[in-house]
Amino acid sequence: MFEYLLKPGKIGTCEIRNRFVMPAMGSGHSQAGGMINEETIEYYCERARGGFGLIVAEFSGVDVEGLCSIPQFRIYSDDFIPVYRKLSDAIHAAGAKTFLQLHHAGRVGDSAVTGKQLVSSSRIPSPAAVDPIRSLRTEEVYALIERFGDAAVRAKAAGFDGVELHGGHGYMIAQFMSAYLNKRTDEFGGDILGRAKFPVGIVRNIKEKCGEDFPVMLKMAGDEMVEGAMHINETRVFARILEEAGLDALTVTVGLPFAFGDHSASLPSFRFPIGFNSYNAEEIRHSVSIPVITIGRVVDPAMADTVIRDGMADFVALGRASIADPHFPRKVAEGRPEEIVPCTGCMATCITGPGTPGTTCAFNPFSGRETELRITPAERKKRIVVAGGGLAGLEASWVMAARGHQVILLEKEEEPGGQMRAASVPCNKQKYAQVIRYYMTMCRKYGADIRLLTEATAESVLAMDPDAVILCTGARPCRPDVPNDGIETLQAVDILLGKVVPGRSCLVVGGNMIGLETAEYLMMLHRKVTVLASEDSVGEDIVTSDLFMEGLKKGGVTILTGTDPVKFTADGAVCTGTAGETVLTGFDTAVFATGMQSWNPLEQQLRGKVGELHVIGDAVRPGKMQDAVLEAAELAARI
Repeated sequence: MFEYLLKPGKIGTCEIRNRFVMPAMGSGHSQAGGMINEETIEYYCERARGGFGLIVAEFSGVDVEGLCSIPQFRIYSDDFIPVYRKLSDAIHAAGAKTFLQLHHAGRVGDSAVTGKQLVSSSRIPSPAAVDPIRSLRTEEVYALIERFGDAAVRAKAAGFDGVELHGGHGYMIAQFMSAYLNKRTDEFGGDILGRAKFPVGIVRNIKEKCGEDFPVMLKMAGDEMVEGAMHINETRVFARILEEAGLDALTVTVGLPFAFGDHSASLPSFRFPIGFNSYNAEEIRHSVSIPVITIGRVVDPAMADTVIRDGMADFVALGRASIADPHFPRKVAEGRPEEIVPCTGCMATCITGPGTPGTTCAFNPFSGRETELRITPAERKKRIVVAGGGLAGLEASWVMAARGHQVILLEKEEEPGGQMRAASVPCNKQKYAQVIRYYMTMCRKYGADIRLLTEATAESVLAMDPDAVILCTGARPCRPDVPNDGIETLQAVDILLGKVVPGRSCLVVGGNMIGLETAEYLMMLHRKVTVLASEDSVGEDIVTSDLFMEGLKKGGVTILTGTDPVKFTADGAVCTGTAGETVLTGFDTAVFATGMQSWNPLEQQLRGKVGELHVIGDAVRPGKMQDAVLEAAELAARI
């Protein structure tokens, strides 16, 4: 199995060891001014060591005018050549080929970074713009073509095997190709040939300056998913025109960010099916003879292999999946797919922006921290008892076992995973269950002793004579202190775990993520649902919130914001809020999603009775899943 993924491939004259591509993604691991350091190099090299055949280094500005972030890679000056040479040499030494992505943000740049007025194909500002933008004059378009070519010359001098032009996601090249944004009346506008003239000019300019044997790829959307924008019927034509101009390969992305209606398809969360964009890649592959790379929730090796086998694409780009597991290709090649850290599409820590750290993975905190967090053999092997088999307990257990410690994990339930089990139940979140399976696989691999249906007590823990104890007992759901005249009350977590069955008409108390996702789940069970939210607005903490909230609305879920129950009745509730007093009737179940509270019954009983005692995760305070996993990994790596 997976033989198609593991076959060598070729882009132009560049021979690639397999069909795995790490696509260009802003990592946040570079320094201000686009300079890279050991952290940046190690981030990329870990993926090269992990088996990726081609690594496309992140978007690199060809002009100051087109930058969109302070740490963005830059290649508009010869001064950048030596430092980027260090990156390409390191990637090559680790066994992979590497291209540099060339980029100009156009209307979605950041004038605070560039110090200049933003420019585009036409005077259509992005939704985030506060100042008017300027349309490039015809002679400026020709000058920008030259700058792309000069940037490619620098990339070649820096040792890169080729370049990729970023023509997707609403950046400058896309702003010329898409009729949604290109309203020009000169030779660079109008019909498809006019709108193609800018990228065609760039491809030809690079070939003239770098030689026909220097590969050039283009990333572009198969479908921008916005009315009036570029769709697959036009994209196929653009692809053929660009191939005739000398393009060597196409990366087919999707969506037009910063535009109404896209729903963030270009950065897809778990709300998008795995491999959802491969059909666009297949359509384009029918129109060209050059290699096509598909991208978009390619997170399953069996699906990736099938995409290649069935001729839908020639290569697969693993974006967020390469962050979740840098060794994804190596584990496939070695027949260890069950050890791949699954990409759930949670988007919790893999998105970078102002004030955020470099990209990492909620379930693999070692990713993106290659220079600071490693699994190394323990200097002294210890006997360690872990109380609680939720995310923190499982992460700590397998890492400590991998370091050589004797680990015993006690979990009172018949299944491990804690709250993650409930989190995997709502629509499209089944990958969360795969995370639990992955952790259990790693625990078994390294010999951690997992004892289910075994509740940790002070007596049982002390009887094991441990050198260290880690309490990961998690949190329990809160219950609102509201009088009840008779309606049945259930906890949202119990409904999601299938412990109880709700009635036909449910009043969900709590407009947080748990409450809203429970409402979605109840909607799938054909229940009538009304949500009471204390907040004046809801959904901001939910991934792809616009798509999610639209689904709730279509499903008939009623959301009453700024509303709190003051008394439950036999068939509803009396509420107060911004609209005054409201009496709700016609319900048979009240579902509580009112937050969690720490559960830590053992700390006081064990304090002073064991050599080391650690309390982590929700047992300290309820928090985000990624914080609990990171805390567990950091403790396990040093204990």
